[in-house]
Amino acid sequence: MPSPGLRRRVEAIPGVPLPHGILGGCADIVDIEDMHELLGVEWMSLGCCPVRDTDWCSEESPGATPPPKEFCSPEAEFAEPHTIYAGAKCSTMGWSYEEAVEQVTATLELGEQRAIEEAFWRDNLAMRAVDLTPADGPVSMAAGVAALEGCLAETYGGIGVLHVPAGAAALLGCCNVLSLVDGTPRTLTGNCAVLGAGYSAQNTGPGGIPADPGTAWLYISGPVLVRRGPVDIIPDRAAPAIDIRLNDLRVLAERTVVVGTTCAVCAINVTLC
Repeated sequence: MPSPGLRRRVEAIPGVPLPHGILGGCADIVDIEDMHELLGVEWMSLGCCPVRDTDWCSEESPGATPPPKEFCSPEAEFAEPHTIYAGAKCSTMGWSYEEAVEQVTATLELGEQRAIEEAFWRDNLAMRAVDLTPADGPVSMAAGVAALEGCLAETYGGIGVLHVPAGAAALLGCCNVLSLVDGTPRTLTGNCAVLGAGYSAQNTGPGGIPADPGTAWLYISGPVLVRRGPVDIIPDRAAPAIDIRLNDLRVLAERTVVVGTTCAVCAINVTLC
């Protein structure tokens, strides 16, 4: 084997983020300009109240007074910020500040989707979901998606998002539960599907309870909106990046995101057999 000193340094092998993650087409991505939004946002829910019909002329009870109309109060919803980051530490003898910046920037670009998925699953989906798992345990993948879509249809009138750990995605394809529509995974009802690596890393149920071996958790929600701040390089120049005690160069790339969804969130435990 040749000595390491004889090896020639070449360009790193590039990577491409998974195409159907949370940044891949299901969520709306907004690169925000108002930095105050990076502190968290709140809004009044839209579409979570039911639309009902009324019978003004009943053939069964002519002249009867129609029932009073019902009113629904929209609820305040909110989304909290998360800061994701990538850090690089290298020797000042082998790397320049510019090379370290290039390293952390590329790392963040490749891995930010997974980090966003982990945070959103852990702190939003798993904390607010209604568990639809029957008393006798996990259901099949197709039955799970059917139950989730029924839950969303009863509580929200629009297209929602199915949240699936990447490790379970293949089972949705073999059952024709998902198909690609204009390059985006969708169910027959039209709901979009996020197939997330970060979701696989979490794979927890409501309240953060880990999935049992051989099972996975699926979630469904209303539309998802991701607000992203700019990428910050810390420090922004070479001198403060150097730890003179160890002669190391340390650089961070950070970005703050605020991810929110609306109306109901439902969950179900499915078997991977």
